[in-house]
Amino acid sequence: MPPLLHSRRLQKELADLQRNPPHGIQVVDADDLSKWIVEIHGAEDSIYAGESWRLQLKFPHDYPMEAPEVIFLAPTIPEHPHIYSNGHICLSILYDGWTPALTTSSVCLSLLSMLSSCTAKERPPDDDRYVRRVGMNANPKKSNWLFHDDKV
Repeated sequence: MPPLLHSRRLQKELADLQRNPPHGIQVVDADDLSKWIVEIHGAEDSIYAGESWRLQLKFPHDYPMEAPEVIFLAPTIPEHPHIYSNGHICLSILYDGWTPALTTSSVCLSLLSMLSSCTAKERPPDDDRYVRRVGMNANPKKSNWLFHDDKV
């Protein structure tokens, strides 16, 4: 997608997200159109009620053909079986399951839904090994994810 169309799509998505944010989701910083900070609030009827976290979304030059890089930011990274302590998220739509029909709003809603359906606050079983291997600042899109558990 040419850069002009890329920025038009991002500008439209940002305006939509700021004007009509889904419940529990708020844009905090989008001064740089290629990198946004979004705050997500735990659903009231979930184990995360009253908690909030910040997501960083970085958009590649060929967005929406390629998924944004999405991570939770420290110091408040939710404990969830699909969220690593370095903020990386194991969710197929952020990687192999991405389609250009998805938007930043749908990504945020998917994450909120994933958090809302969780019944136990715990890290992935391989959290220590994964974080040691990739580090705290690595791009999660360079990881080789296996999507096998959609129960949480």
